[in-house]
Amino acid sequence: MELLLVRHGRPERREDTSDPHLSPEGLEQARKVADWLAAERIDAVWSSSMLRAFQTAEPFAGLAGLEVRQHEGVVEFDRSSGVYIPTEELKRENYAAWQAMAQGGHGVDMVEFQSVVVAALEEIIAAHPGQRVAVFCHGGVINVWAAHVLGIAPRVFFEADYTSINRFMAARSGQRAVVSLNERAHLRV
Repeated sequence: MELLLVRHGRPERREDTSDPHLSPEGLEQARKVADWLAAERIDAVWSSSMLRAFQTAEPFAGLAGLEVRQHEGVVEFDRSSGVYIPTEELKRENYAAWQAMAQGGHGVDMVEFQSVVVAALEEIIAAHPGQRVAVFCHGGVINVWAAHVLGIAPRVFFEADYTSINRFMAARSGQRAVVSLNERAHLRV
């Protein structure tokens, strides 16, 4: 089966919640990724239960006539932080904090986070043999899954762009492979 992990669109910056709505730019990114994916045969749509991921999934699900199913196992590691600062802003404003976040700082156990993500994605894979499934989720989720597939330590090792498409193959034998990371041609149209 083919597993597409799609990062959410750009959310609003919020100092009072770690689960903000998409910004106007993020809503436009969600529309663009929906239009791009509409040309592909996708059998199921899953999403993190976090608002920014669900709002990114909705336009595509509407075009494809599919229900968005939510899974708690693909929520971001910062879900309990109480704030949301877009990664590019955090990197620019407080590089040390961004670096600590990328390396699993701020009390995040990246090994535990990865085990939750891997279990959730393996559950989704098992439910859809031979199908193509889109999972709308988060940069941390994409990074730790990709690290798992590549056999490297769980960490944020690349910057998944907003609404980037990241493709993986999942064989019935248990073999997992990276097909592509950070596809974003849809953002240029």
